[in-house]
Amino acid sequence: MGAWPGGRRKRGPLAACLPLAAVGWLFPSPRPVLHLKVRGSPAPWPKGGDCEPVGVRDCTRVRVSVPRVVCVCARGQPGPSGATRVSLRECPEPWWLRPGPGAGGLAVRVGEPRPTPPPPCRMDPFADTLRRLREAFSAGRTRPAEFRAAQLRGLGRFLQEHKQLLQEALAQDLHKSAFESEVSEISITQSEINLALRNLRAWMKDEKVPKNLATQLDSAFIRKEPFGLVLVIAPWNYPVNLTLVPLVGALAAGNCVVLKPSEFSRSTEKVLAEVLPRYLDQSCFAVVLGGPQEMGQLLEHKFDYIFFTGSPRVGRIVMSAAAKHLTPVTLELGGKNPCYVDDDCDPQTVANRLAWFRYFNTGQTCVAPDYVLCSPATQERLLPALQSAITRFYGEDPRSSLNLGRIVSDKHFQRLRGLLGCGRVAIGGQSDESERYIAPTVLVDVEETEPVMQEEIFGPILPIVNVRSLDEAIDFINRREKPLALYAFSNSKQVVKRVLAQTSSGSFCGNDGFMHLTLASLPFGGVGR
Repeated sequence: MGAWPGGRRKRGPLAACLPLAAVGWLFPSPRPVLHLKVRGSPAPWPKGGDCEPVGVRDCTRVRVSVPRVVCVCARGQPGPSGATRVSLRECPEPWWLRPGPGAGGLAVRVGEPRPTPPPPCRMDPFADTLRRLREAFSAGRTRPAEFRAAQLRGLGRFLQEHKQLLQEALAQDLHKSAFESEVSEISITQSEINLALRNLRAWMKDEKVPKNLATQLDSAFIRKEPFGLVLVIAPWNYPVNLTLVPLVGALAAGNCVVLKPSEFSRSTEKVLAEVLPRYLDQSCFAVVLGGPQEMGQLLEHKFDYIFFTGSPRVGRIVMSAAAKHLTPVTLELGGKNPCYVDDDCDPQTVANRLAWFRYFNTGQTCVAPDYVLCSPATQERLLPALQSAITRFYGEDPRSSLNLGRIVSDKHFQRLRGLLGCGRVAIGGQSDESERYIAPTVLVDVEETEPVMQEEIFGPILPIVNVRSLDEAIDFINRREKPLALYAFSNSKQVVKRVLAQTSSGSFCGNDGFMHLTLASLPFGGVGR
């Protein structure tokens, strides 16, 4: 093929061709028209010109508007920057311009070169908010004990004055009953506020440390300082508790706080965004909203501390973003929490506690028992006891029970419904997409390699895995990732102690469910993955 080069004229078979980039000055009109009559075969042209090559064969007259640089029929390749080429649809054939209809040949129209568009102006929706909070912290506004106490009392007033509003929001998001909202969300948060107010001045005191002989006349102490600007990213499963309890700690420590509620619990998110700021100093506190895209923008900023509660997948994203600024992070992630049931247990007692803690909040609790390890004989005794416990708690038709919630979103519902195909359904298994309802379910004959045993369930599904002995159960637990919580039921203290001694988990509870969460005196967290 021949070419219209953007550089100097090329001598050869197509010597009659003029460089299109150079002919604009020949014409006085603002849009000159160049008529070229070209004979010959394709010839090589030097690379680096402003236009892609154009093939011409036989005798063709090409009419081209030449405001600046143009390209004609460039084999479908993208033209160079600043040039507009003719679409192949305007060419009789994809490779060559042949004589066309009309007097003298084919007229090819070429438009103005398209200017390179300027980069889109990217607005940062968080910059002003973060600047305001940093200025308040730098001014020392959050440091006095009186200011911290005032913020905590304001948070307490928010809970008490808008308890009904919060309960209604939780019912809309998760179908939570008023009792469950009070027990698992509001009361726990209020208890944390009361604890912080009672201990605030003691926590703020300098901690004296022992001195050596050389420093007897000196003062040696540890002073606790606030981090500065703290980001709290909250989950949807306990959208009041797991949003406001970290906020209590951050405010008590004298930090400015950015609160990011979950976008999945929309009604609760709305209450926190619209009502809560009225009770706190808005120069030191802000609620930001959005989904993954907005959170990604938020994490581009430097924070002094990040507290995240959620899935391991998102936790990795948060940790990666924080690492760019060397920001310290607390990750409160989920996991698969095992529950060992010994052969000597009373099946109904175990079933009552298992059903209560597994199906509480529709199984959407990070420390809920995620699967049961027991012998086949214990499984046979446990199944009717679990059915009895489920009926006792939720009635013959759990769907109509006010005490059984719903799955938070369509996405999570579809994931959970897919898990119902693992193993064999022994109890429950019913679902209704229109309500995002899944019945309290027990699965048996489950293989370790099935999806229900490979991911945190986070729903009202309880698989039972058979083991032949306590040793096999301990080995099963230890070859998997370390759980956030671990449970063991046995009438033998030695069995419970052995499970505790030979496994590793973030928390452990013998012969009960997650009652350890009610103790503010116990720390909470995991031990890695």
